[in-house]
Amino acid sequence: MSIPISFSLHSLCFAFAVITITQNSIPARADLPGTWELLVSNAGISSMHTAVTRFNTVLLLDRTDIGPSRLKLPNHHCRIDPDDAVLKHDCHAHSALLDLHTNRIRPLTILTDTWCSAGQFLPDGTLLQSGGDRDGARKFRKFAPCNSTSLCDWEELQNINLFKARWYATDQILPDGTIIIVGGRTTSSVEYFPPRPGGAVSLPFLAKAGDVDDQMDNLYPYLHLLPQGHLFIFANTKSVLYDYDKNQIVKVFPQLEGGPRNYPSAGSSAMLALEGDYSTATIVICGGAQYGAYIRRDVDSPAHKSCGRIVATKPDPVWEMEEMPFDRIMGDMVMLPTGDVLIVNGAKEGTQGYEMATDPCLNPVLYRPDQPVGLRFMTLKPGSIPRMYHSTANLLPDGKILIAGSNPHYVYTYGRDFPTELRIEAFSPEYLATDRENLRPVVVETPEMVRYREDFEVLVTVPLPVVGIVELNFASAPFVTHSFSQGQRLVKLVVTSAVPHGSGRYRIGSTAPPNGNVAPPGWYMMFAVNQGVPSVARWVHLISKF
Repeated sequence: MSIPISFSLHSLCFAFAVITITQNSIPARADLPGTWELLVSNAGISSMHTAVTRFNTVLLLDRTDIGPSRLKLPNHHCRIDPDDAVLKHDCHAHSALLDLHTNRIRPLTILTDTWCSAGQFLPDGTLLQSGGDRDGARKFRKFAPCNSTSLCDWEELQNINLFKARWYATDQILPDGTIIIVGGRTTSSVEYFPPRPGGAVSLPFLAKAGDVDDQMDNLYPYLHLLPQGHLFIFANTKSVLYDYDKNQIVKVFPQLEGGPRNYPSAGSSAMLALEGDYSTATIVICGGAQYGAYIRRDVDSPAHKSCGRIVATKPDPVWEMEEMPFDRIMGDMVMLPTGDVLIVNGAKEGTQGYEMATDPCLNPVLYRPDQPVGLRFMTLKPGSIPRMYHSTANLLPDGKILIAGSNPHYVYTYGRDFPTELRIEAFSPEYLATDRENLRPVVVETPEMVRYREDFEVLVTVPLPVVGIVELNFASAPFVTHSFSQGQRLVKLVVTSAVPHGSGRYRIGSTAPPNGNVAPPGWYMMFAVNQGVPSVARWVHLISKF
């Protein structure tokens, strides 16, 4: 006897609800979606900061004052620093470049201290890196990426510095291609690259958002550029809409309940995909530590599982609350090419800080924003490597998620619980499963450069006949550190229906984003998405004019 389809779907949804709400009901590991693979068994450094370049390489970056890594610099490239407390003559690399085609690691040379610094890609694809600690606190650095046959390396800018020391600050590219640099420890101000006249501009909101004691919770503020051109800034439990041109707070949002969310309490945040007429922007903030855990060094304090979601573009927005399947601190939220969000890494207890967390959270979770409350979370297959303090997660052009780092110790430390982690992994979401290969499109023709509002065409091939709309989605390449992806963005383009163009080939018409508010200028991974299955991305340069 056949089972009615409506009954089957209802039962399936109920099963997902049980999976996502009741932690003790999680199926066996083999039954959960997703796969893990080891890409590099020993990268030589533990990546505190990670970014993917348009040449399909990955920048890995740690502190410089951490002592010897397990990756040597080329001959005659040692760093000499009389003020370094650990290693004054340092011939070890603290940055490296991973080639995704070969999984080979090439050491890079960085001179000034990048501990807890910030970063963002410029419109030409160069990574701007700002701040840090000690001799790096007011430094700018650049990395102009290159192909695998060249030897690009870090450039420390000599004639330009930050106006203020920036340790634990956040960078965000703006519609005109400049970078705004917000906050930092004991630094309640903003400034810009290239510098604007007048230097740093006071932003008292950051100081007011901090706690009166030493816990702070206003560091690494969450920044999201809204499609109307203003900046959503979140720190601790508070958020505002900021007009950076006029240096004015134009809206104060309701307080997010459930405890502090920023460093050191270590939640994470993402802006959901921009689509349609691009007038709506929704922010999600999940997880965090119990208030006071950082001050007390309470490594066993349960983390939060609550998430807040707010439509920041509404006239009177309110936070909608929901819960993840797990308590989680130090989770990374990664926008997938489909518009879903992967939440991965972190711990269930403690807080950010050296040796201040326990009980690693090994299960990734998929957040499906189009589902109703109670059915948005799906538990995925757990990894086997704890990814605690100073771990990262980045979307790759092939649709996988690169997982790197984890060093909960002041120096490189091995042979104990949660050692310094030098392995690099990739997690494949369910959309890359073998039973979906026949749905996966291949982009065979696309322009490498498009202007705002420009109409263009993309040619794809798909093994099975296309039914429905094939999406074309622009994904930024963010700078990832301390549980937040600086500059992360997914823009779903306006497209026409796929038109057959020969055997298995389809031509899709599309229109580039309308302006820099929706998508700041720069290089984007463009994914074709067919029935929830993304292609390998092609890099497209979005510019304002030729």
